[in-house]
Amino acid sequence: MTSRPFDDALVMRELSRRKLLIGGGAGLLAGAFALRQALRPRTQVPVQASGGSEPRRGGRLKVAFDGAAITTFNFDPHNSGFAPHNRVMRSLYDNLTYLRADQSVAPWLAESWEISPDRTEYTFKLRAGVKFHDGSPLDAEALKANFERVGGKGSVLYSRSCLGPFEGAEVVAPDRVRVKLAEPFTPLLRNLSMTKLSLVSPSAVAKHGKHYSINPVGTGPFKFVSMRQGSEIRLVRNADYAWAPENAAHAGPPLLDELTFLNVPEEGTRVAVLQSGQADTADIIPPQFIPSLRADPRFALLEQELLDTNYAISINVTRAPWDDEVMRLALRLSLDIDTIVRVIYQGNIRRAWSLLSPSMLGTGEAALANSWQPDPKRAAELLTSRGWIAKKSGGLRERDGKTLTLRLVDSQGNREKRLDVMHLARAQLAASGIGLVIDTQPAGMYADKLNKNDYDITASAGFHADPDILRQSYDPTARVALTGMRVDDPELTALVREAARTDGDDARAALYLKAQRHAIDKTYQIPIYVLRYNVASARHVHGVRLDAHGFPEFRDAWLDVARS
Repeated sequence: MTSRPFDDALVMRELSRRKLLIGGGAGLLAGAFALRQALRPRTQVPVQASGGSEPRRGGRLKVAFDGAAITTFNFDPHNSGFAPHNRVMRSLYDNLTYLRADQSVAPWLAESWEISPDRTEYTFKLRAGVKFHDGSPLDAEALKANFERVGGKGSVLYSRSCLGPFEGAEVVAPDRVRVKLAEPFTPLLRNLSMTKLSLVSPSAVAKHGKHYSINPVGTGPFKFVSMRQGSEIRLVRNADYAWAPENAAHAGPPLLDELTFLNVPEEGTRVAVLQSGQADTADIIPPQFIPSLRADPRFALLEQELLDTNYAISINVTRAPWDDEVMRLALRLSLDIDTIVRVIYQGNIRRAWSLLSPSMLGTGEAALANSWQPDPKRAAELLTSRGWIAKKSGGLRERDGKTLTLRLVDSQGNREKRLDVMHLARAQLAASGIGLVIDTQPAGMYADKLNKNDYDITASAGFHADPDILRQSYDPTARVALTGMRVDDPELTALVREAARTDGDDARAALYLKAQRHAIDKTYQIPIYVLRYNVASARHVHGVRLDAHGFPEFRDAWLDVARS
């Protein structure tokens, strides 16, 4: 397949005709439209059964997934913010709540709940008969232990902020736990549907200690059996499973005997193992292969936008010269994101304008669309005004004997073609005299560089059930570890805190839209693309689905041919 040719001059002329929507009547209309669209349902293309086949029991499903070039797997949901690992964990763990397709909250392992009039206490009644894979019961004591593990000081990296102003949990009956909050926290029920707040076996945590991440024990439809670090994870059917959520095709154990995840980070190889039959299913199919797979009757493609923050460049505002708002603006004006996204993703992924994905409550996609344009000439003027002088022969700008260079620190390689995006961005920045160094490191060194403030930008997305993820980015007291965000803006902090306390979707959406507008106006982040997650399966695979978050579920999957 050949990509569509593009003409940069044509793109620039088209952009120059667009009107600024922010700040005028059109902006207000767009904002109103965004609020109305905040909770719209999303479509999902199902993998269809062929030939009228009936579901059958047995077999092993092999899934080639893009786990990036990693060497260590981590299946502790409370301590992992890595999306590929959480996609595997969706089969190992269950949650108190789940999100319906329209993002309304429904009961799962919590049969019901009561909320106090002041919205600071939630009493959860557990579903009867649920057991962890090690045989221990999911009772009130186990649920209390889960809340305390997440809500305790220093015990987890990624999940603590999801509980907001958590103060404690108490057992009020063998099947009931009361959670106490310091103040109202509207995102709680949505957050409890995320894999990051899945329920783990307290007995297994006590037994394995720091090694729990490679000995995971949940209540999910599949049980962990073994792994080859960095390459393969093997799960087997949980024969005792009888507590699927209401949207499941059946409540009982999965139909598959085994589920194996193969880490195949190289995209061409991932497609090849699917086409050759070495894998039955593969995820994150790269754009150049999507048209041929759609046209091939041997395969079916499942696609859905994720609930997350859009992939964005995050600028370290504590490091000179990027602590200067004018310099950050010059950086943004140097980038032609429409061209980057069109060239890299060939029309299969859309360009992002807001921080929140288009299906998330409070997204700013409609209101912020076309709110700024690339303007290399203006960028050059701003850089010159700050003393960064362009060489007559071209090359990078200089000031006081130093060259103008950005350092991107990265740990996930070219997952989702992220490095391809940054390489094209590097070429555009170079035209403004700004250098970009891409510093790819293993996870440990990446964390070390972030902790030592040894970077200028990071680039990432973050999956989440609720726009409260903005609080976890912009409230310094709630910031999730290892995000690279270092903004401390009192106005922005106040907005995201107020949104977390506020009751009512429309009121919350308005606050999150205001927060995104402020963050983008200050160029704290530069949104790049909206990720549309996909899973391709051979036609003998049925029942694979994506949940409301956009994570794959294999609870109802089955094979219409014998596979081992």
